[in-house]
Amino acid sequence: MYICFVEYRIAPEAEAQYRAWIADQRAEGPGFALYEGTDQPLLFVEVWDADSLEAAENVKKERCGERSSWRRMADWVPGGAAKIHAWTFKPVTDGRAERRSS
Repeated sequence: MYICFVEYRIAPEAEAQYRAWIADQRAEGPGFALYEGTDQPLLFVEVWDADSLEAAENVKKERCGERSSWRRMADWVPGGAAKIHAWTFKPVTDGRAERRSS
């Protein structure tokens, strides 16, 4: 199991529009959870489950791609798409992260 995290801040003036839009997006994707910062309101983290590294990387590409249907939300992020950050995480077993083969 791998996880893709996507992190961004929504501008206060776009909050209502974002929340309405993200409700539709959430309904479409299994393995998707959305969190909002308790210490930093309007800071969001999406958590996407993936069965493999390749699947997690595909989520990241889709979320941050120029032609993605998710691209619309970049208008609500101060600084635009450059301020939407995505990372892939792999499981840790026996105290060591699984190594990616070269």
